[in-house]
Amino acid sequence: MLRSYLRLVLFTAALLFGVQAPGLISDYSKRVEAHLIEAQQAIKGFKATAQQFFNGDIQALIQHYRNSDDPVFRNDATNIENLLARTQVLERQWLGLQGSWAAKGWHVVTAADPDIRRETLDGYTWQVLLAPAVIVWGIASAFVVTFLVEGLLLLLGWVVNGGRRRPAMRAEWR
Repeated sequence: MLRSYLRLVLFTAALLFGVQAPGLISDYSKRVEAHLIEAQQAIKGFKATAQQFFNGDIQALIQHYRNSDDPVFRNDATNIENLLARTQVLERQWLGLQGSWAAKGWHVVTAADPDIRRETLDGYTWQVLLAPAVIVWGIASAFVVTFLVEGLLLLLGWVVNGGRRRPAMRAEWR
């Protein structure tokens, strides 16, 4: 009986943690989008200058700044490159978040920007949303965690018993 209750507790805990995944993914997506908009705004003026003087080639603008005799312009070449690189990183992050919920979850786990992920986790508030995707995440994670933990415990029991099964109890002992 205790084992059944422990299973239920494990299942419930995994369910409650699992329903957090869609909210966390959503918060991360919103942060990426906000950072991307900010980065695009920051590079916008330089792109306009590149369009006006270098047929839209921002690398030519950066090279022009780098070749300048003015140390301020040479320093700004590095700043523009950093802005451009950050914008490209955020665009790749945003594209990685355009798939299904499973693809988004995989992206957040495996390819998320570490700074934005940390920022998201620091600002995340636990929530229970009742949407179909949230319910699926919760139930799926509960089944997976419960299956893995119980499988691990059964495997450990099998190893401890030396690969032998316990003899079945006779009917009068039950």
